[in-house]
Amino acid sequence: MKYIKFFLIGILFGIVMSKAEIISWYRIYEMFKFQSFHMYGIIGSAVLLGIISMFLFKKKMIKTFEGKEIHVKPKKGGIYRNLLGGILFGLGWALAGACPGPMFVLIGKGVTSILIVIFGATLGAFLYGLFKDKIPH
Repeated sequence: MKYIKFFLIGILFGIVMSKAEIISWYRIYEMFKFQSFHMYGIIGSAVLLGIISMFLFKKKMIKTFEGKEIHVKPKKGGIYRNLLGGILFGLGWALAGACPGPMFVLIGKGVTSILIVIFGATLGAFLYGLFKDKIPH
């Protein structure tokens, strides 16, 4: 029962994504063809919100629901890892027409073909779990 607030926030977030057309394959297609600013505006505002949130985390101005401080550890690795990860994520996003969050909203909207994408994403996460100790981080 204590997790009901997260469930309700998830439902609200799904409704917002649907109404903002973030889950629309056509909007994603427009973005990758540089035909519309819609998705770039949404992604840009999310990046700006992330920057502000990280600043507040580092200044210890935001705490968890339990009142604990949030510690942000610096990550190891260079620009090449980020570029490779971004390219792989972007290719998957372009081929599937959805990134991980909207995949579940699409199920709620009745788009059953997204189950193939969810299966592939789950398989990829499972394989990463198996091989994460053997690959460089």
